[in-house]
Amino acid sequence: MSNGLPVAEADLDAVEALVRQAGTSFYRGMRVLPPDRRQAMYAIYAFCRIVDDIVDEPGALEDKRRALAEWRTRIAGLYGDSHHDRRANDAVTRVLHAAVQRFQLRAEDFLGVIDGMQMDAETTIVAPDLATLDLYCDRVAAAVGRLSVRAFGDASEAADRVAFHLGRALQLTNILRDIQEDADRGRIYLPREWLEEAGVPLDPARITTAPGLPAVCTRVAALAHQHFADARAAMARCDRRAMKPARLMGATYAAILTRLERRGWTRVDERVSLSKPQKLWLALRFGLF
Repeated sequence: MSNGLPVAEADLDAVEALVRQAGTSFYRGMRVLPPDRRQAMYAIYAFCRIVDDIVDEPGALEDKRRALAEWRTRIAGLYGDSHHDRRANDAVTRVLHAAVQRFQLRAEDFLGVIDGMQMDAETTIVAPDLATLDLYCDRVAAAVGRLSVRAFGDASEAADRVAFHLGRALQLTNILRDIQEDADRGRIYLPREWLEEAGVPLDPARITTAPGLPAVCTRVAALAHQHFADARAAMARCDRRAMKPARLMGATYAAILTRLERRGWTRVDERVSLSKPQKLWLALRFGLF
């Protein structure tokens, strides 16, 4: 493919198919990027999806540890000799290798994502303290952002600040959106200190009806809003064209957070999402289509 990554067409098609089959709006959103950057983003997404599925799908902990360890080895191989692409045994790894070479994606960020998945695999997370929650957000979201901004076209310190803040904002929004779903799985991702201050029991079976829950959600939402604002401030110091996808992601999740706040925190079982017209309006507003 002209202007694309120097990888076999069959590998590029296989990675794109993985993203398309995931049924995510990410697929359509990334199609506005130039071919090589789009292919890199598809490979990053596919990697994240694969390691996330390792953790989420049923199976023994040791099997999950082994599968994550195999991915650590694959990531290490991306930064080895120039013949790595001949040894790679799957399409995702081969496309990632080309993306690493072209966009200087960092091993520590790939490994950070795996570390975040391992936190979920090895522990049923129930009310982490603020420091642990921040580390979790950095690994499962901001690390993905640090990979993404390079693929988008900006490897500056300001772009890393965008990833730092936007990753936290997105993940905190996800946590607020998924309180009921997480509780049903025996998990709580809201910070322990704030739950205790509000008198909320650290019990997934009781958290959703606790009188103090809305106060905690309000604090987490305020923190997310601050990260959204800090991400926008950092974007102003970045390459404007490169930040287009990040601006859309930020605007989309900020809109979801606003809808959550309008719904209120006493009905966390009511799922919130954006309509197709809302998504289209955001895409047009931020110049992606």
